Amino acid sequence: MDLAQLAAYLHRDLREVSKLANRGYLPGKKVGGEWRFASSDINHWIETQMHAFTEVELEALERRGGGVCVATELLVSSMLTEGTIAVPLHASTRASVLKELVGLAEQSWQIYDPEVLHAAIKQREEIGSTALASGVAIPHPHRPLSAKAQGESVLAFARTCRGIPFGAPDGGLTDLFFLVSCRDAITHLRVLARLSRMLLRPNFFEDLRATETASDVLQLIERTERELVE
Repeated sequence: MDLAQLAAYLHRDLREVSKLANRGYLPGKKVGGEWRFASSDINHWIETQMHAFTEVELEALERRGGGVCVATELLVSSMLTEGTIAVPLHASTRASVLKELVGLAEQSWQIYDPEVLHAAIKQREEIGSTALASGVAIPHPHRPLSAKAQGESVLAFARTCRGIPFGAPDGGLTDLFFLVSCRDAITHLRVLARLSRMLLRPNFFEDLRATETASDVLQLIERTERELVE
């Protein structure tokens, strides 16, 4: 993408995007004196910045590539089932959490090659931890998996018995985990944006930690998501 295309992609003013690029805030390079940006690098940049987005910016990201209807559809809860939820998850290390999350994702019957998914989320964590300061982490592949490895988009949720070190920016422990594996980059960003909006809801973290069964989790997530879209 050039600067104009990137500004349209980000739904931002061209002058603002130009300043961000010239100050080194955006991942890009100049070719023949003109800025060029790879969509995969920009999508990763959006992920790293999403925690600071306003609700309006997150909702705009949800609408990307899907028209008006996406703002009123259930994204997160439609990808979850009781089989892809574990409360509690009996894992106590970063490595064991990732392995168990992949096992949960397999219960969707959409993961054809769990080893590929496991390697992908491990690689993404090596690039930078997906843990946030609020005790939640969102492991996901850096790029969508191939059709040989995965069918439809999948989401899994787990809560560990106690917080574990997972690389949160504030050095805190993490006990809430959402594994997201989508088949395309647009859906991936939309799901992350919807999740981010849900995480902004008052008491959502506390309510997740108070759930006792997978059914409770699913009902809470669907209820919270419906409050956003209805």
